[in-house]
Amino acid sequence: MVDSAKSVLIVEDERDVVDLLLLNLRKARGFTVSVATDGAAGLHKARTEKPAFIILDLMLPKMSGLEVCKILKSDPATRDIPIMMLTAKAHEVDRIAGLEFGADDYVTKPFSPREVVLRIQAILRRAKDQMGEEPVSAGAITIDPARHHVSIAGKRVHLTSIEFKLLRTLLQRRGRMQTRDRLLNDVWGYESIIDTRTVDTHVRRLREKLGAAGDAIETVRGFGYRFREG
Repeated sequence: MVDSAKSVLIVEDERDVVDLLLLNLRKARGFTVSVATDGAAGLHKARTEKPAFIILDLMLPKMSGLEVCKILKSDPATRDIPIMMLTAKAHEVDRIAGLEFGADDYVTKPFSPREVVLRIQAILRRAKDQMGEEPVSAGAITIDPARHHVSIAGKRVHLTSIEFKLLRTLLQRRGRMQTRDRLLNDVWGYESIIDTRTVDTHVRRLREKLGAAGDAIETVRGFGYRFREG
């Protein structure tokens, strides 16, 4: 089992894409990288190696990236591993499908390898920073950062890493409006280099998972979002 806190599994069948990612992850230093070239092999490696992060192509031989993502996110042993979907498909429906299956981030080809590395570092850094934090509650919602648990009236709700950080950020700043650009910076960990609709998609999915408790996340038209006080 790979036990490095910076271990990355790349599941991608295009050799040039794999080589580009390998080159840039090695240049960033500290990363341990494993590669699988089809969906079935990627699923097996994810389960056996338990990497800290997975880069997963959407279109793969033997098993699609969406199917691999769905299986990993439904398994308690692997659901907390952050997954970045990597695909040539740029349509909104494909991005939403990936997020609905539990992907934590989404990058379309062609991509900036430096941007991909920065996103990986930001997501891994957030996970490390959450350790040791005390539980935070608001109404029926309780967040336990150290255990990466969210519960509604005592019943656990399973969120992706990005959904978890988004809820935690809004709850900790309840009553204060958060612009989409600020959420991109504080939650995703980088400047506004992606379409701000990504924020809207995640908020929509988060509200759905929270059920009635999700009404506490208010839309501030033309600006962003706010977690309601009280």
